[in-house]
Amino acid sequence: MGSNHIQFRRFALSLSIMLMLCIMLWLWAALQHEESTLAIRPMNQANMPDGFAISHHLDANGIRFKSITPKDDALLITFESSEQSAAAKRVLDNSLPHVYVIALGDEDNNPASWLSLLRDTSHRFG
Repeated sequence: MGSNHIQFRRFALSLSIMLMLCIMLWLWAALQHEESTLAIRPMNQANMPDGFAISHHLDANGIRFKSITPKDDALLITFESSEQSAAAKRVLDNSLPHVYVIALGDEDNNPASWLSLLRDTSHRFG
């Protein structure tokens, strides 16, 4: 009977260790997720750009995106990586009229990322 109790404790300990390793692996994978967002906002009273036209420009340049979503006064384009969003920003800077502000952003929504949005788009003002 004492042998069964020891085996049960070993089994419970190994099971809890495996569970902790799985949780750590899942957290590591979640932290490695590098989704990036590009926001297009009209300046002054300009109309919101057409999502179909945006997708056409991106497809024509071989840039893959996950989604295009209107939100508040902006059009948000989600990409799987920051490299894709940077390439899309270059393409859209050249193809869209200069009445739009095109800003890079990350999905973490921290205040430092909003400061970088302002810094990245300063060439559009003036």
